[in-house]
Amino acid sequence: MFLAGAVLLGASVQWLTGMGFALVAVPALILVLGPADGVVLANCAGGAISAVGLASGWRQVRPGAMVPLCAAAACTVPAGSWMTRRLPEPLLLSVMGALVTVSVLLVMYGAQVPALRGRGGAVTAGALGGFMNAAAGVGGPPVSLYAVNAGWTVREFVPNAQFYSVVVNILSITANGLPHLTAGHWTAVAAALVTGAAIGRAVAGRVSEKRARLLVLALALTGGVTTLGKGLWGL
Repeated sequence: MFLAGAVLLGASVQWLTGMGFALVAVPALILVLGPADGVVLANCAGGAISAVGLASGWRQVRPGAMVPLCAAAACTVPAGSWMTRRLPEPLLLSVMGALVTVSVLLVMYGAQVPALRGRGGAVTAGALGGFMNAAAGVGGPPVSLYAVNAGWTVREFVPNAQFYSVVVNILSITANGLPHLTAGHWTAVAAALVTGAAIGRAVAGRVSEKRARLLVLALALTGGVTTLGKGLWGL
């Protein structure tokens, strides 16, 4: 089943690199389920993965940075949810594909953005992440860029990104509702999450962090461009 395969791949790269579930899985999920259900399923699965990862790293969470990030996200999630419900599907696919593609390119090049520094940068990144998460299921890149501009190490970034992911995905699910899936689909998704976690952990020691990161970004870029192309074709 293509749905389970997308979730399994996303879960594998998330456990392999500490990031990437939404970037890898969202394009495939929205192509299979449609924008609305694809986004919310990504919110559910991404939030669950982050919650499991956060269980062992919550002591490294920085409340001073997370409060403005999460508060700003809470303000923009409703706007992203509204856009997902109102835009025609071809236009929505185009917007989602463009968001994923641009996000990947910015993360790849580690863009230095003065507006993403300090408390104001946290608010800006949180607001962008909340909107993008509710609208396209991809809320991590603005937080990644904030971390780059704040000089965070990978060890500092991962637990804080997981905390942000849990909060913003709960907000997005509250705004968008649950996806319309059958019991069989939910079972397949749960099994894919567990299997993906096992694969990611098993491979983690055999693949360098640099190669794993390049793999995630390449897969995400391919998915983003494909989604953008389908949306533009529909228009």
